[in-house]
Amino acid sequence: MNGIYLDNMATTQCRPEIFDAMLPWFMEHFGNPLSLHKLGQEALVAVENARSQVAALVNSAPDEIIFTGTGTESCNFAVKGLAQAYAKKGRHLVISAIEHHAVFNPVKYLEKNGYEVTEVPVDASGLVDPEDVAGAIRPDTVLVSVMLANNEIGTIQPVAEIGAITRQRGVLLHADGCAAVGNIPVDVAALGVDALSLSGHKFNGPKGAGALYLKKGTRITPLIHGGVQEQGRRAGADNVPAIVGLGKAAELAAAGMSERVSRITAMRNRLVRGILDNIDEVYYNGHAEARLPGHVNVAVNFVEGEALLLLLMHEGIMASSGSTCTSKALKASHVLSAIGLPEQVCQGSLQLTLGAGNTIAEMDKVIEALPRVVSRLRAMSPLYKKSAAKA
Repeated sequence: MNGIYLDNMATTQCRPEIFDAMLPWFMEHFGNPLSLHKLGQEALVAVENARSQVAALVNSAPDEIIFTGTGTESCNFAVKGLAQAYAKKGRHLVISAIEHHAVFNPVKYLEKNGYEVTEVPVDASGLVDPEDVAGAIRPDTVLVSVMLANNEIGTIQPVAEIGAITRQRGVLLHADGCAAVGNIPVDVAALGVDALSLSGHKFNGPKGAGALYLKKGTRITPLIHGGVQEQGRRAGADNVPAIVGLGKAAELAAAGMSERVSRITAMRNRLVRGILDNIDEVYYNGHAEARLPGHVNVAVNFVEGEALLLLLMHEGIMASSGSTCTSKALKASHVLSAIGLPEQVCQGSLQLTLGAGNTIAEMDKVIEALPRVVSRLRAMSPLYKKSAAKA
């Protein structure tokens, strides 16, 4: 790959071992897992092996894993499916102010269909206060959904503390784990969640492969009705190659987790220090410590984000300005607004997300190039000139 890829929250490169594991299931072993003949039973064994691999990654039982097409589907399935399954208890939901649109938009859909929603705030680092969640829960609350780690600013939420509250109050808890699973250790039992979403392409697996952890005994209303696949909870022919790829990605992520987290964290810290030491008027967004290992989000004052990305591309650096799901929206990121950044500063946001394939040498190249790019853009900004004159 030419250039420096720092957009690993958007997607990651599929590892060769994962691609190789998937290949035979396209042509040689092409059976449907529901078929009773040899090819079908081979596919069934492969699917169940992948289920065990994903379960091991999040410390669940294999039969608590439901395969889906994407992390977005998993979030929709959890939010809509749990809310509808427990509607007789109540129609009130609690979410955080910085949820991904894969949670926000299903919640809006439910709100239009008679549900009530309470949105709890976050502090300046993007953290949810568990006491705010406790205060938002009502007798008719059926579901709390708080993401495990934020995809835009990297902040890791105190989900285990929130889980202790929801268990005590008899309320279901879903965590969007798409940004976290495969990148940090995740233990659904320790977190106390009833449901957790994950996405394979966020940790070097294939696109089109997601899963939902659903705690044993928890009811859920299917989104897709049809056949008996996934114990009748998610109909449709199994995407065997993608499921096999997801399972292999889970196995590899679990095996190298400690070393990978340590190495990527060191690179991230080097990059952050280099940015803050060499560029003024920069906001480092997200929690300083409780954050994903490879996540850097900065807002550069007096710079427009799209221009920054274009000039970085000319330097061979591939980054983003925030969530790819909202990258074409003209308004400021709801996440950056929720942590209190002024709208004009939000427009200069830059997200640099590291992966296992990045190197220290690449970080040094970014540290050298970014100040030069920012200086070039600020030279064209009358607002920066006025600010410099006042200083």
